[in-house]
Amino acid sequence: MTVTLADVAARARVSPATVSRVLNGNYPVAASTRDRVLRAVDDLDYVLNGPASSLAAATSDLIGILVNDIADPFFGIMAGAAQTEIGGPGDGSGRAGGEKLAVVCNTGGSPARELTYLTLLQRQRAAAVVLTGGAVEDPAHRAAMSAKLAKLAEAGTRVVLCGRPPLPDSESVLAALAFDNRGGGRRLTEHLISLGHRRIGYAAGPLERTTTRHRLEGHRDAMRAAGLYGDGNGDRSAGGSAAGDEERLTVHGSYDRSSGYDATVELLRREPGITAVVAANDTVALGAAAAIRDRGLRIPEDISVAGFDDLPFSVDVVPALTTVRLPLFEAGARAGRLAMGKETPPPGGVATIPAELMVRGSTAVPRVE
Repeated sequence: MTVTLADVAARARVSPATVSRVLNGNYPVAASTRDRVLRAVDDLDYVLNGPASSLAAATSDLIGILVNDIADPFFGIMAGAAQTEIGGPGDGSGRAGGEKLAVVCNTGGSPARELTYLTLLQRQRAAAVVLTGGAVEDPAHRAAMSAKLAKLAEAGTRVVLCGRPPLPDSESVLAALAFDNRGGGRRLTEHLISLGHRRIGYAAGPLERTTTRHRLEGHRDAMRAAGLYGDGNGDRSAGGSAAGDEERLTVHGSYDRSSGYDATVELLRREPGITAVVAANDTVALGAAAAIRDRGLRIPEDISVAGFDDLPFSVDVVPALTTVRLPLFEAGARAGRLAMGKETPPPGGVATIPAELMVRGSTAVPRVE
């Protein structure tokens, strides 16, 4: 059932005229009244019709691209590639054709901000929404996201996930392009194990993110398979349990350089004998490398370092970073085409994008004592 202005007024206990004034911003309203009206708007999921109110079911020329941090190359590359597809061919003629206006929404990793942007895009009757990066693993937020995306889809908005796993039991998503983070994490650690590493620390990302969990699961799968946790046959600390070793050799933090530095300092404190550090992403790996060098250790002679994503700077650091390549540009461009209706969605609406191991100079055979 469509929510009306009168419904909002009744919920906020004000007149419809007051609701109109708050939403249009053309008349002074007491702060407490304004807050009450906006709370009612959010509670009822009210969508204000724009100037084309007679075309209430239509969508606009707007496409929203949600990112955690536009300054992070991981998100910037995907958003830029999507925007290229959304903006049209750019032939320089100045004539409007089938292109759309792409708006990048920076959530700062905030679940509440993510929902707010989706509400604003719903009110603008966005033609499509592209959500990039991992999702927050909170049941309440997941339920709120499912409900919000369903509202968008009902209004004709195409919803595309890029680098994000599909929502369970959600038919509102046109396509989910999910990176093989788990497989990439497993192959990266298998590479280190094949070189002879047995004591490997892991500088992980935020605990509540799907990307963090999947990459860490891949790493731990490889460690368990090699018997390097608990009572396995690998070289481990005496008396350790599987769960204890997993937690002791893992430190969680943000996806930034300072977290990589702090996590590596803590890992070296917990296990001075580690011979390799796997980082949640390439930026975290930079911090890990700095922490290792600040302690007078060499890379890779004393400790190997590995990252994830294969961001542009990975080949330029010294030594070049062993990492897992995700085709960020290709994925972002495909998401843009799907958002524009230029490409047919994958079978079942889900596509797993493979990850490729890139072996470079930051990993080597561990030093023999």
